[in-house]
Amino acid sequence: MKNKPAYGIESVDHALRLATILQQEGPLRVTDAAERIGVARSTAHRLLSMLVYRDFAEQNEDRRYVSGPVLSAHPVTEPLAELRRIALPRLEGLTARTSETSNLLVVTADQARFVASVECDQALRVGDREGRVLPAHLASGGRAVLATMAPDALRALYESADSGVDDVEALLRGIRRIRRQGFALNDGLTETGLTAIGCLVTVSAGSMPIAISLAMPTARYRKDLLSDWVQEIRATADGIARDLEAAAATREVTTT
Repeated sequence: MKNKPAYGIESVDHALRLATILQQEGPLRVTDAAERIGVARSTAHRLLSMLVYRDFAEQNEDRRYVSGPVLSAHPVTEPLAELRRIALPRLEGLTARTSETSNLLVVTADQARFVASVECDQALRVGDREGRVLPAHLASGGRAVLATMAPDALRALYESADSGVDDVEALLRGIRRIRRQGFALNDGLTETGLTAIGCLVTVSAGSMPIAISLAMPTARYRKDLLSDWVQEIRATADGIARDLEAAAATREVTTT
């Protein structure tokens, strides 16, 4: 039998209980949430707002809260801690050179999960996306990964009614363009005022698909700098790929 921790953090417990209720029972109004966990309405609103911020919840048009992308995400089959540790120094270098926020993503099925973010220090910037889950066909890194898939596999992935893609053929045309140019662009697809450029991290066959992206306020995006940004992102992706390969070789040596 599990006992409640002697020094438990009540606000964390409330947030976890709300996330569980949203996942298992469905939509909640703020008043409902307050009654369920026994807190003031203002406290319930703050807790739900934080769950929305971290993608554990979403708010519908009718103002009710439902479980968010994190709670419905496809499970990740490989440990991400080492991937994050290896990639972070490269992301820090990319952010330092470009003065924009860099991200590391993994893609499972039709979802892109942000594993790490390095924010730039500009006053107007794209914030930390770590832990967020976005549709792969909208996120720049997700689109870069989709460009490696065969057209038939893409069509099978997105032809279902609940895929969120209304025009599969238009998506396939866009993916073909990404495949030709070697990078993907998200110009306001996931968030108004945000532009991101994504490139694939080439890993060994059978590994989880990985990509990195450089994200910036759309007001700072310049087409004349696109080739320079892509060059920096590709160099970073290649560096991460080499570091992952070296780490895998080291593990193989130590286990033989």
